Amino acid sequence: MGIVVKKFGGTSVGDVNRIQAVADRIKQAASQGQQCVVVVSAMGKSTDRLVDLANQISGNPSPREMDMLLTTGEQVSISLLTMALQARGLKARSMTGWQAGIQTNALHGKAMVKNVNTQAILPSLNRGEIVVVAGFQGISPEGEITTLGRGGSDTTAVVLAVALKADFCEIYTDVTGVYTADPRVVPLAKKIDEITYEEMLELAHLGAGVLHPRSVEAALANHVKLVVRSSFVDEPGTWVKGERTLETDLNVRGIAHDLNVTRIKILNLPNHENTLTQLFGLLGEAYINVDIIVQSEHDHEKVDVAFSVQESEETATLKLLESARESLGYEELISESGLAKVSAVGVGMMTRPGVAAKMFATLSEAGIRVKMVSTSEIKISCVIDKQYALEAVRRLHTSFGLDYAETKEPVLEKTR
Repeated sequence: MGIVVKKFGGTSVGDVNRIQAVADRIKQAASQGQQCVVVVSAMGKSTDRLVDLANQISGNPSPREMDMLLTTGEQVSISLLTMALQARGLKARSMTGWQAGIQTNALHGKAMVKNVNTQAILPSLNRGEIVVVAGFQGISPEGEITTLGRGGSDTTAVVLAVALKADFCEIYTDVTGVYTADPRVVPLAKKIDEITYEEMLELAHLGAGVLHPRSVEAALANHVKLVVRSSFVDEPGTWVKGERTLETDLNVRGIAHDLNVTRIKILNLPNHENTLTQLFGLLGEAYINVDIIVQSEHDHEKVDVAFSVQESEETATLKLLESARESLGYEELISESGLAKVSAVGVGMMTRPGVAAKMFATLSEAGIRVKMVSTSEIKISCVIDKQYALEAVRRLHTSFGLDYAETKEPVLEKTR
């Protein structure tokens, strides 16, 4: 058997007992002939505790120093797990992200992986060692420590799988796979056995927290087989790959939701051919991710533009737009928080009409007003008031025939 990359999240290595259990699982895999590269996150809530410490010291800590601080969490995990493997008689070596050759750009806090140099990992594997790599981190061309943003350990695992030409990449978490909806919200949600890259990418972007979107993008671009499974129980997981063979009769494969949405409205912008280029170029340069965009034209002179951003980016977005009021030439800026986005995803939408009509009818029957809409070939998203979001998810899950009672498959407990 060839190389397999295994990633364990923060809850999977949350305490000493969990680290011991992960070490047992890795030992079993190694005994079956797998060459294991293991990527781990920081233990439990340790990243949150480090962020809190920084905030106690400074109201505006520098991004560079935050990266220096936050990367220490993963270093604790890799050293402890490596000790546990060595205590079991296994040869193992820990590596930070930069020691493992994860090369990024220079953007602190949201760095992008540009290259992976395997000259340290491959010799270690050839010596029969298990390599334990710190996720979430890398090194810039200037030799600065960088982090990949929240959820970045998933991306670390996938890019290592690409560089090492691994047989597949396993993402171990506290759930047994990818579900048709969050089981904490929809008790009748069921685990999906197989899902396409495209469907998983949409679900990840739209709020499903099982996989980080950037990791799915990297897997899709490089045809890396992913499997999401639980580190707590020995159950089959969900395979994410190029095509699926199951449940092709379903238009919709899953319902996702995001409870942290803000709508920004810019009123009476000059209606020039480069207006949108200037506006969204400005936001892009500030690395502000814009989601749904709606433009309405008053006349040939003025337009209104509304778009959604993450609630966490509301303040930065407003500050940026207010500073650019004169250059953009708009008359009024309005923000509305307390919103959520609910989405239906499935490749079956491409060939079966009526999905949008059913979604709007379901929300209308529940008295839920839709404020913004976005569509693609395989998804429909609606922005609504946050207070109605969970009810909307449950109703849509039932309306599209995804409830466990209709599929006769067992629901597996979500432990998060």
